[in-house]
Amino acid sequence: MKKKFKLIDLDCANCAAKMEEAVKKIDGVTDASVSFMTQKMMIEADDEIFDKVVDEAVKCIAKVEPDCKVVL
Repeated sequence: MKKKFKLIDLDCANCAAKMEEAVKKIDGVTDASVSFMTQKMMIEADDEIFDKVVDEAVKCIAKVEPDCKVVL
């Protein structure tokens, strides 16, 4: 499954790069991208574990930038 999520209050491109790197390390993620310009995150992972992967991604984003919110 591949899905895009809107990010609110993503402040810098460096933070976006750190978020993308962290999300790509989550078990089960086949691809991920975080765009500062469009304020969006794309995650691709297996259907069976997709919800778990998204939960982990939200936690990773909060660690990098606590003010950034993911619209689920």
